[in-house]
Amino acid sequence: MLEQLLQDSSLCWLKPAEADGDVVLASRILLSRNLRDLPFPNRASLSELKLVEDRLAAVMPELSQVTGEELVGVEMEKLSHLQREVLREKQLISENLLRNPQHRTVFLGASQQASVMVNEEDHIRIQCVTTGLDLAKPLKLAFAMDDLLESKLDIAFDEKMGYLTSSPTNLGTGLRASVLLHLPGLVFTRNVSNIINISPQLGLAVRPLFGDEKEQPGCLFQIANQLTLGYSEQELIDNLRGAVTEIVAHERRARKALALYMKERLEDEVWRAFGTLSYARLLSEKEALELLSRLRLGMDLKLIRGLAPECYGQLLLSSRTSFLQNLAANENLSKTEIDRLRAQHMRRLMEQHHVRREE
Repeated sequence: MLEQLLQDSSLCWLKPAEADGDVVLASRILLSRNLRDLPFPNRASLSELKLVEDRLAAVMPELSQVTGEELVGVEMEKLSHLQREVLREKQLISENLLRNPQHRTVFLGASQQASVMVNEEDHIRIQCVTTGLDLAKPLKLAFAMDDLLESKLDIAFDEKMGYLTSSPTNLGTGLRASVLLHLPGLVFTRNVSNIINISPQLGLAVRPLFGDEKEQPGCLFQIANQLTLGYSEQELIDNLRGAVTEIVAHERRARKALALYMKERLEDEVWRAFGTLSYARLLSEKEALELLSRLRLGMDLKLIRGLAPECYGQLLLSSRTSFLQNLAANENLSKTEIDRLRAQHMRRLMEQHHVRREE
């Protein structure tokens, strides 16, 4: 399973979606929990971290029945740093598990839609993800997993404070809900900064998936709730869903304006991206991300037809440096070698998904 996981270019959370899939790529739920009798991971000894691992491993067979698929443990310290980087690029583990592998494990199924990170910032971090704007589905699964864990383990909970967590921002419900958005229209019209600036007033955080606030290659943004204390799970979900619905409306208006007032330039940008991805011999990671954003926009606006929808996720992962290094079984590739390999994979995938041009 591990080799397939590391080499498979598909991303479960980037498959075609019906629910607002032109703008909303994925919905994710995280639940943070801790064991009552052990210190938080950042203060725990190695023996205590191992005890947490053992307790979670013991309940995985029953938790697997809840998820409907076997949850297999992948121990971080048995992986190379490069292999952990690949899992991070696939959004299957956090930065914490990447940098602190000792007695850290992720349990996940073949579909990758449900997983449990052990000894991350908290002892237990349940992660459930689905495509498009659908927070209800992963929330329902996460709650079912949480119910099973609470019936088997003594979870740290206070009647006044709620679930006790390592970070004060997760205190209370321990819920972190997020949605991944593709916002090329707002980026092109330079309105995305308004969304980022106003989000804290709504109790939300918006950050680029790649890059920073000044530069956002790929035009991918993650929006999530900032606080959990003092709110119910449903209030947090409703607030996030309302904000996302508004952002989606703004993005669609921006795309409509581009198609109406800058039609030729828009089509030129889209088809230049199509051509470069199909024929380039060298591609940097940043350039590939920018081209993929334009290609995705062209697909969503029906400017490009005949390209299988699932290709975007495969192209996106194949743009990532660690994924390419792992495929080549060589983490010492030069920048030129990586750029050449990236372009090769782009060309292969574009051809594989039967692109044909529509005049």
